[in-house]
Amino acid sequence: MPRTASKKGPANSSSSSAVDLFRSGKAATKELERIDQLYYSYANNLSGMIDPEGIESLCSDLKVDHTDVRILMLAWKMQAEKQGYFTLEEWRKGLKALRADTIIKLKKALPELEKEVRRPSNYVEFYSYAFRYCLTEEKQKSIDIESICELLELVLGLQFRPQVDLFVQYLRTQIDYKVINMDQWMGFYRFCQEISFPDFSNYDAELAWPLILDNFVEWVRSKQT
Repeated sequence: MPRTASKKGPANSSSSSAVDLFRSGKAATKELERIDQLYYSYANNLSGMIDPEGIESLCSDLKVDHTDVRILMLAWKMQAEKQGYFTLEEWRKGLKALRADTIIKLKKALPELEKEVRRPSNYVEFYSYAFRYCLTEEKQKSIDIESICELLELVLGLQFRPQVDLFVQYLRTQIDYKVINMDQWMGFYRFCQEISFPDFSNYDAELAWPLILDNFVEWVRSKQT
């Protein structure tokens, strides 16, 4: 009975798959080594973390200002927990996702990262993260007005410039609120998306809007009369 080559094919295929898997694993290991090497070029020798000084150096190498919204987007991609600091695990998570193991690749990844963040499916999460990232103290639940104004201009200024400018003007003028909480922060984003501007014709104060937005609309209307 003649021999068939049926067993030979799978054996070769299996061997080839194993080689491919080995090469893939080796490449991933090398990539991770480069990501780690890049991390330690910015990390503080004592703390082992990238601190504000390290982030400033990173921004310099990326040719972006440390107040550039893309640095906040990078922190979002890493899911960094502490403002102004990146841990090794956070760095690995972000750079592996961006497929960036050199400063050149990271710089090239920033425009794509911005596109990713600005997708509606991601933006609400990013907007919420921006608030949480600015909670610098343990058990802190609100942010002072001046910091909120700066944060609004950074994260919402591009999409809703007229609304942000007017709300910031109101926040800096009013005396009732010293801080803003998460509910008020998220409420303003929904306000920008849903409410007709500048006439506020579809704004209903009877609905569940944060009181600060009722006051804001009232303030604007009083200026228009």
